[in-house]
Amino acid sequence: MSQQQFEAAAADGSSVTEQIGGAQRIAVIAATLFGLALVVHQLFNLRVGGLVLIDGRYLALLGGLFLGVSFLTFRINGSKDGVPSLLDWVLALAALVVTGYLVATAQRNLSEGWEYAAPDLARYFAYAFFALTLEATRRAGGLVLFLIVALFAFYPTFASHVPDPFSGFQSSLSDTIAYHVYSSEASFGIPMKAFGGVVIGFILFGAVLQRTGGGQFFNDLALALVGGYRGGAAKVSIFASGFMGSMSGSVISNVLTTGAVSIPAMKRTGFSARTAAATEACASTGGVLMPPIMGATAFVMASFLSRPYIEIALAAAIPSLLFYFGLFAQIDSYSARRGLRGLARVDLPSLKATIRDGWLYVGVFAVLIFMLVVLRRETSAPFVATALLLVVNQILPSHRLTLRRLGDMIVGVGQGLAELVAILLGVGLIVGSFSATGLAGTLVNELVFLAGDNTFVLLLMGALTAFIFGMGMTVTACYIFLAVVLAPALEQGGLNQLAVHLFILYWGMVSFITPPVALGAFAAATMAGENAIKTGFEAMRLGGVIYIAPFFFVLNPALIGQAPAGEVVVALISALTGVALISMALQGYVSLVGPLPTGLKGLGLRVLMFFGGLFFAMPHSGDLGGLNYIETAAVGLALAALPLGVAYVAGRREAGAA
Repeated sequence: MSQQQFEAAAADGSSVTEQIGGAQRIAVIAATLFGLALVVHQLFNLRVGGLVLIDGRYLALLGGLFLGVSFLTFRINGSKDGVPSLLDWVLALAALVVTGYLVATAQRNLSEGWEYAAPDLARYFAYAFFALTLEATRRAGGLVLFLIVALFAFYPTFASHVPDPFSGFQSSLSDTIAYHVYSSEASFGIPMKAFGGVVIGFILFGAVLQRTGGGQFFNDLALALVGGYRGGAAKVSIFASGFMGSMSGSVISNVLTTGAVSIPAMKRTGFSARTAAATEACASTGGVLMPPIMGATAFVMASFLSRPYIEIALAAAIPSLLFYFGLFAQIDSYSARRGLRGLARVDLPSLKATIRDGWLYVGVFAVLIFMLVVLRRETSAPFVATALLLVVNQILPSHRLTLRRLGDMIVGVGQGLAELVAILLGVGLIVGSFSATGLAGTLVNELVFLAGDNTFVLLLMGALTAFIFGMGMTVTACYIFLAVVLAPALEQGGLNQLAVHLFILYWGMVSFITPPVALGAFAAATMAGENAIKTGFEAMRLGGVIYIAPFFFVLNPALIGQAPAGEVVVALISALTGVALISMALQGYVSLVGPLPTGLKGLGLRVLMFFGGLFFAMPHSGDLGGLNYIETAAVGLALAALPLGVAYVAGRREAGAA
């Protein structure tokens, strides 16, 4: 694949569905610009005309606005294709009308406590908003998410009839719906508060970055740095997909965007279609777990934990490093075992030219990171960075926005925000149900009781629960649900709070590469023309670290930086060594050393190396089973010594033959 093809694909941030026209385009652009102006006014406390919005009024106005846009974005079958029907326009208008009532009565709702005693007219509007939310969730999130949301949304109406441990306080249908709409713990609770506070700014930044040449720059930078090495096309995919996934927060869209470039390039340089698709699926999945942005979920987590966003990002850094290091090590071993080479020099951009033409993008990121880490201005940082991107875009003529491209960008942003709002409003109904019935507290106690005070059993139950719910929900929706239902039980088991929330996030992501669902792997398999199930199992092998790393850091908080600096360094070195051994065992080749034999003998050696890696990376909280870091490392080295020796001899033999 030529550099021009890479550039064209990387620069194309718009999709066919964004190329809309007529009244739909005008409405989406107008609503998006008004919504963004509203957010800037609220977050920067501009007080234009002396206007000050209370939180309830602000969130209702913002949520209702993009709820209306969602009906213009998604057709009744959930597709974005085609033009809105008369029904779509009616629903969009209804969303605005109902929201207008919520906005107008926000102060009265707050002072009179309508979540418990709403007047009749308010209840009618609550019914309408509730129905619109469910329909928008169905269109934007799919049938599975809709069924889950609907079940839990109506749960308070039959909570007392459900067997323990899932029984709770029961309410009438009218009281339940009023609580969902007027309470600050339901539709307009933590999910929408996080969206209206910081999430929307980073979604805007990611969209603008992708459409103003930033995506192409970072793709070219990855190509120039590692594209020429063995397995270079796959290594570029790891960097590019990880970066774009962190921006978008969507595994599927990341696979479809970067996979269109990376999968053909990997196949062209010798990767099998299955491995190429699996690599892209794993890299795109890991992007949602990678700082500095981590999609939208990190900001929702910060709201749940009442912690600064930077604490979440720093804690996620080491787990993300372990995942990508394991994936990188497997790709290198795979490439060495098959004798693959990197991309041809003629297909690679010049590092010097790439930095010369795009260093301004590095400057923008430096400003963003400075504001996040040093100034701790999570709310304003993405807006400042977005403004700088637009200035940079006008300085660099090759990516300068035309009026048409600017309109396409605004439409794309509006569609993305509408999709997220539709899902967050729906997930808020789940949160509201647990709050209204008191189930969250009782379920925690029951889970702890079932685990019998065994922390590891509790973690296994938690991992299975997160995996199951991750199958039917988006990343953010799954995290919110698990943060309400599962996290308190794990915290009550004596585990570190921040590590617990990262644990459920990781295990909620596992389903994207694990059959029978494996949506990320299946999407990549379709693009590669490969069997979906086989691709899913290959993705499980390549992304194997994602299954075990959460147990490492939840049992050893040093791996999320929650320990003295010296212990963090030792834990990181041990974990990286263990991950490297595990990854090379899974591929049957020791990088820079040599291959392991095939057959039963090779399988036995790989098992030894795998367990050697586990001992190196074994969780520690001072000690485990009487062994400290040095002693467990010694056990790991003893287990891995024979496989390493055999690989060394085989490698010397290969070198001599060559």
